[in-house]
Amino acid sequence: MKDRKDITEYCIEALQRAGLQKSECTLRDTHKDELNLDSGEISLLRTTDNTSLILNGILDDKEGTIAINKIDSQSIDEAALKVLDLADSSEPDKANDIAPAQPPAVFEKGPEAPDLDLMYTRMKDFMQYIGEHYPSLILEQAILDFTNINKHYRNSNGVDLESRRSSYNFSPMFTSKEGTKTSSFNYAAISTAELDRNLHECGTVDTLINQSTEQVRSMEFHGKFDGDIIITPDCLGGFIYMITSYLSDYPMIKGTSIFKDSLGAEIADPQLTLHSRPLSTKLAEGYFITADGFTAENSTIISKGVLKTFLLSLYGAKKTGKSRAVNGGDSYVVDPGEYTFDEMIGSVDKGILLCRFSGGMPSESGDFSGVAKNSYYIEKGEIKYPIKETMISGNIQNVLNNIKRISRERVNFGDAILPWIQVGDTNIFGK
Repeated sequence: MKDRKDITEYCIEALQRAGLQKSECTLRDTHKDELNLDSGEISLLRTTDNTSLILNGILDDKEGTIAINKIDSQSIDEAALKVLDLADSSEPDKANDIAPAQPPAVFEKGPEAPDLDLMYTRMKDFMQYIGEHYPSLILEQAILDFTNINKHYRNSNGVDLESRRSSYNFSPMFTSKEGTKTSSFNYAAISTAELDRNLHECGTVDTLINQSTEQVRSMEFHGKFDGDIIITPDCLGGFIYMITSYLSDYPMIKGTSIFKDSLGAEIADPQLTLHSRPLSTKLAEGYFITADGFTAENSTIISKGVLKTFLLSLYGAKKTGKSRAVNGGDSYVVDPGEYTFDEMIGSVDKGILLCRFSGGMPSESGDFSGVAKNSYYIEKGEIKYPIKETMISGNIQNVLNNIKRISRERVNFGDAILPWIQVGDTNIFGK
């Protein structure tokens, strides 16, 4: 079987023959053309293909799931029987279900094929730019790839959804060295639908590289104070992930989410509006089909500080009795604020420009702590110097409620569009 429709149709038939009452499958084909740069040299151009097939079935409210990478009929038949065995041995749960009937749909986004010559030219120009402008930078690795993903979801309720999306993805990793002094490791990541700009002009690539050359002169910060942090767009995605994790299935089902009773309530400063826009034409990334088998829609998660939706899947919605989200999150877009970046810096009496944060997930109460990396000390409205590893701690709810300013400027990373956000009353610890 070569056609995706034939494969997914056969999967549903195999699951039904095996005895499953409800069934679904997702076929995903990924084609990647990848250009690698190692130690200043373009070292590898390779093409990889990957196929994954997920089969899921429900029998008497009991569910079984298996993933395989073979798509021949014998492998599918064997996998269907394993799904039955897994379902038969699992515990019944009335929340187990599959997506209801929907109109069939086909979605497409991005170019069908890469421009390999342009990929090589962009990478070569990037190397030349680094050599001319940042002689102290050590470019440890850089990867430029073109990824094309075909996805087909089908279930026994007649749902039949197909999508194809593609993008160019660039990720350099680097440090800087001057004599015996070196900066901390850092990296950048961007996605774009077209290679219509030089690579260093995309996202914050040039900013982060320039900061790396400054950070060879990082200084230790001494003392402890409560002050402002200005979270950069590169760092903000991690904080958004912390926030939205409380809106997802596990903490909501468990009842430990700090926002479980906050739908329709103000959970953040009114300056903050956060969207999930998987269908946005402004983003190179995104998705058309949710993991639970629905056509994805755009949504607003927080509107002027008010929580508008949880991020519950079909299972999470049935388990909690709350509404299913129209998407699975990600593709985050934060509305711009009223202040320039310079105005935000100028307003800080004492604080940190937080460029990278290394810490675990926050506790059930929202408390978090970690290390500020590749960051800068701010005093009396000026960025003074890059700092060596400094601790910060706080609480997610306090972060949301202590937003002072949001920048007009935003950065489009291809998978998110994010501003700078200034937060007050954060615990900052030096030596």
